[in-house]
This record gives sequence, structure tokens and C-alpha cells, in this order.
Amino acid sequence: MTAPQPSVGTPALFLGFLKIGLSGFGGVMPFARRMIVDERRWLSELEFLDVLSLSQFLPGPNIVNVSIIIGRRFGGVTGSIAACAGLMLMPLAIVLILATLYAQVARIEAVSGALAGVSASASGLILATALKLARPLRQNSWQVGICVVAFVAIALLRVPLLWLLAVLCPLSVSIAWWRRR
Repeated sequence: MTAPQPSVGTPALFLGFLKIGLSGFGGVMPFARRMIVDERRWLSELEFLDVLSLSQFLPGPNIVNVSIIIGRRFGGVTGSIAACAGLMLMPLAIVLILATLYAQVARIEAVSGALAGVSASASGLILATALKLARPLRQNSWQVGICVVAFVAIALLRVPLLWLLAVLCPLSVSIAWWRRR
């Protein structure tokens, strides 16, 4: 038995993704997951993982794809537009302001050091999100195996992503289909 689907209106989609967009730059997936799964309960953890998986397969930024998919799910085309606009509005304004300021202070050594620190914290956020997202996969060892193969192939063996997707996608879909029979 599945849980009843929450009713999420267009304004809630816009404001929810506006909050995500204000949470950070480039590394907002941890904030998105927390808001969508934990706080607002729009999706279960597994549903979010499914949406994120599809978003990673599609071209474009993952969080933008997530906003479009979730917006479409709850509000159709209007919901997709609202969610994506909410996500992009403030970061766009902030980036334009910061680009103007950066042009004035780019050569200052303290600015370079601050940007290096931001890079390190963003790496930590990505790692923490990956570990949280992997939690539901522990129950299925074959999924963990696919993740390990993908990591080794990309990070260590430098296999091109498209070749890896061409092999692992049909393989993982086949295994999932076979296990559900």
C-alpha cells in the first residue's frame, strides 16, 4: 500500500524551490533532499532517489531537472515552470550582483583564499549527500555493486561516462526487472 500523494500547489512549488535556490550555489541537493523528503514530505526517500536518478541521466543540472520533474508531478507544465523559476530566480540575481563585485576585487589574495575554502565545503556537502542517498540502497546488494562498478570505472579507470551509461543502464534495468518477477 502506498502513502497518499500530497497535494502541492503551484505557489508552494515556487516558494519551496525558491528556498532551495537561496540555500546555496551548486551544492543545493542536500538542502533539496531535506526540504522535499524530511520537511515537506512531498516524496519518500526512495521516490526522491528515483527522481534524482532520472535527473542525473537527463542532460542539464541535476537540481534543475529535479525541480522540473517534481513540478510536473504536482502541477503539470505550470508546476514545472513555477518550480524551475523559483529555483533559478534568486541565484540568477545574486550571481549577477556577485559578478559585478568580483570584477572589482578579483586580484585580492584574500578573495582567492575564500574561494578555495568554499570549494572544500562544497566537496564535503557532495560527499555527505552521496552517503545519505546511498542509505536506502544498502538493502539491495546488487545496486551497491553497480555503484561500486560505476565509481571505479569513472574515478579510477577514467571510462567515458557515455560508454559506462550505455553498459550499466541496460544492465541495471535488466537486473531490476529480473528481481521483481
